[in-house]
Order: sequence, then structure tokens, then C-alpha cells
Amino acid sequence: MNITDVRMRKINKEGRMKAVVSITIDDEFVVHDIKVIEGDDGCFIAMPSRKSMDGEYRDIAHPINTATRERLQKLILEKYEDALVNGFDEPLKS
Repeated sequence: MNITDVRMRKINKEGRMKAVVSITIDDEFVVHDIKVIEGDDGCFIAMPSRKSMDGEYRDIAHPINTATRERLQKLILEKYEDALVNGFDEPLKS
């Protein structure tokens, strides 16, 4: 699996969510709405999710192993740090 494109949009309001990301895998498959969240120990990613009938949020799409999640998070957070310096794609309207 190769991440062939990362698009990042900055969130222009206060709060812990800092950006929303879309990734393209192998130039063939896109995953939207990955969130960059500022946590107590630094930033992390949250995969796209939906609220279930029992009130809990469940991921819609996600890596199935730790190594893939870590690789994806590392890539997205590197892109986020770069965007802080060099600018984001068009910001999301809040």
C-alpha cells in the first residue's frame, strides 16, 4: 500500500481538532475525514467515524494492524508539521 496523495485542510476555529485530511492509496482509493487532533501528549490522527445507535463512535475505515496505523499517522503528522510552516490546502469554512 502506497499513500500517493495527502490533502490537508486546516480547521479555523478553537478546539482540539486542528486539520482534516484526505489520503489517496495507490492512486485508486480515497479515504476522507481523517482528523488531526491535538492531545495532551502531542498530535494524533482519528480515523473517519460515525455515531452508532448506542451513542458510541465507530471507525468507518481504519488500518487493521498497528504497523500500518503508525506508518499512516507518521506520514500525516509529518505533512501537518510541513503545512504549519509552508501553508495548508484551502482551509475549511467554519
